[in-house]
Amino acid sequence: METISQPDKLLGQVKHRPCPPPNGPWAISMRWHDLLFMHWPMPEGALRPLIPPALELDSFDGSAWLGVVPFRMTDVRPHFLPAISPLSNFPEINLRTYVTAQGKPGIWFFSLDAHNPVAVRVARATYRLPYFDARMSCRTSSDEVHYESVRTHRRAPEAKFAGRYRPSGEVVRSEPGTLEDFLTERYCLYAADRSGRVVRGEIHHQIWPLQHAEAEIEVLNMTGQIGLSLPEVEPVLHFARYLEVVAWLPKRIT
Repeated sequence: METISQPDKLLGQVKHRPCPPPNGPWAISMRWHDLLFMHWPMPEGALRPLIPPALELDSFDGSAWLGVVPFRMTDVRPHFLPAISPLSNFPEINLRTYVTAQGKPGIWFFSLDAHNPVAVRVARATYRLPYFDARMSCRTSSDEVHYESVRTHRRAPEAKFAGRYRPSGEVVRSEPGTLEDFLTERYCLYAADRSGRVVRGEIHHQIWPLQHAEAEIEVLNMTGQIGLSLPEVEPVLHFARYLEVVAWLPKRIT
């Protein structure tokens, strides 16, 4: 009997998507663990100059949103190849906002720091994403995640994060039209090469199993690299324990 792989099983569940996944074969599969979504509302005018003209800045209730998301990845592997530890398992933290192009809402990453120099260079070359080397640790104690990241990438602007966080409350699935849906249910990412040409990378996953979250943040210096300060308001916090993901190679948008 033919065995169905986990990514193929995942791709059999697509009714929740706003648009169908690509027809071609996926390029990378991965698993995401212990994610903290930290989001702040931002004036659209503060973020618009930082986004390529080909992309429209997305907003919710009149505000753009800036997010910091620490988590860890496991079993990262190309199609037809097995995962290889420790190359396939590492922490990552990203700084992001939300954009649209040609009717497809997605994510724009200002930076992605990872504790894996191979992954950093492959993602930079393949996906045009602004990945950076970092010294990182992510460990769990009971239900709490302890996370630290210090960027070490040569000639890159400083970025640091340290804190602990945990889920609070039951798992819920976001409903269309809610802030939770706007911030998390996105199935593509956008990036640009040095000439400013924008590419779109499609991804697929199930609806995020979100929980409300609590966090004590000791160090948060992730936005100085883009010349912005976070607003003096409490962030909107969500937690997700686990998600399986597949991604396709990026394609240039016209």
